[in-house]
Amino acid sequence: MTTTYPPTAARTGDSANKAAGDIEALGQRLHQVRRSIGRVIFGQHAVIEETLITLLAGGHALLIGVPGLAKTRLVETLGTVLGLEDKRVQCTPDLMPADILGSEVLEETDKGRRGFRFIPGPVFCQLLMADEVNRASPRTQSALLQAMQERRVTVAGQPHPLPRPFHVLATQNPLEQEGTYPLPEAQLDRFLLQIDVSYPDLAAERQMLLATTGPNEDSAVPVMTAEELIDAQRMVRAIPAGEAVVETILTLVRNGRPDTSDIDEVRRHVAWGPGPRASQALMLATRARALLDGRFAPSVDDVLALAHPTLRHRMALNFGARADGITLDQVIAKLCQPFA
Repeated sequence: MTTTYPPTAARTGDSANKAAGDIEALGQRLHQVRRSIGRVIFGQHAVIEETLITLLAGGHALLIGVPGLAKTRLVETLGTVLGLEDKRVQCTPDLMPADILGSEVLEETDKGRRGFRFIPGPVFCQLLMADEVNRASPRTQSALLQAMQERRVTVAGQPHPLPRPFHVLATQNPLEQEGTYPLPEAQLDRFLLQIDVSYPDLAAERQMLLATTGPNEDSAVPVMTAEELIDAQRMVRAIPAGEAVVETILTLVRNGRPDTSDIDEVRRHVAWGPGPRASQALMLATRARALLDGRFAPSVDDVLALAHPTLRHRMALNFGARADGITLDQVIAKLCQPFA
């Protein structure tokens, strides 16, 4: 029996149509995700969008904001809506690596045999919130770094893989820095985005006030599963990016380095600039943003929209810039100006 296959062009067209249908269906599902989160988190539309972009891109996010802006609740809500097992760690100076990773304990069986058994720590989840991560000691921060980068931990020489997917959403309080251990540049670079959480506007705060102090409070409902999120992360990497997007990302990141920049403000005000991981993060984030909107490919506008959260924790100003009152957001805006 002879099997007849359709022409190559037809097969390619069928694949493209299927991919377009998958992207459109996922875009509708993600719209439901945002709506479910919006029932609990009021007014933080940009924060919700950037956090979802981080998860779709398979990365980790650093949330910067004062206390009381629903950062913890956002993580709990994301766990519910996306079907992820979430856990929370309150970082303090006396927090040890074993308190996060887990440890081995010596046990004796009924037959008198002794052996070590590994007890997993809170890092063995799919969505980990590290609250005030800069209050943890450098030793604990470095242990969390391995989990973020390698998706596994090593205890007593034995590797233990983490669940999939695995994401860390860490928070920092920008006001109180006493007794903290600033994150080293190597660990900051592991965060896909730095998301600044600001105060809600008047209308959102009014809605939050009435919704959270009444007899009935809305709750988020599950919309996706962990397996569906993994499929969406694969789809993000399969989305094509045009040459204009690639060139914009490369020019933007390379101009952020004072040694090679064509921009005078960068050469005068920046101490060190973003590395190649910034280009990778910006490419994944722009693809994820397009998918979140149900679009088939990212645009230069996506790159510009995500330049600030991608670059602001991967650059540092020199002393002269700080003395002149120059901010990193101003420098990044200057980087984006030729493409606006």
